Amino acid sequence: MVSRIDSNKQRLKRHKRVRAKISGTAAKPRLAVYRSNANISAQIIDDVKGVTLVSASTLEKDFEGIGSNKAAARQVGKTIAERAAAKGITEIVFDRGGYLYHGRVSELADGAREGGLKF
Repeated sequence: MVSRIDSNKQRLKRHKRVRAKISGTAAKPRLAVYRSNANISAQIIDDVKGVTLVSASTLEKDFEGIGSNKAAARQVGKTIAERAAAKGITEIVFDRGGYLYHGRVSELADGAREGGLKF
C-alpha cells in the first residue's frame, strides 16, 4: 500500500525551520502569512511581547470577492499595509509560514509593498 505524504506536516517542518531564523521585535515586527484552500490571512506580530499588532483576512465582513485567488491575496496585503501605517509600522520581517514564495503568498507580499511596508 502506498502511503500519502501529509503536506501540512511537511509545511509545519519548513515553518519551524524558518521561525528558528526570524523573529519579530517592536522595531521590526513579523508579517506572518496563513494560506488555506479557500482563504488567506496575515498578521503583524511582535514576538517579544507575544502580541498581534495588526491583522487582515479574506474572512472579514467588509472583504468583497473570492478569497482564494491572487487578487484577493494582493488586496489583503494592501489592507494590512494600510492598518500597519495607521499604527506607525513601516518596516517588517516577512514570514512565509512554510509556504513557497509563489502565487498567493508572493502576491500578498507585493500588495504589502505597494501599501508602503518595507522588507
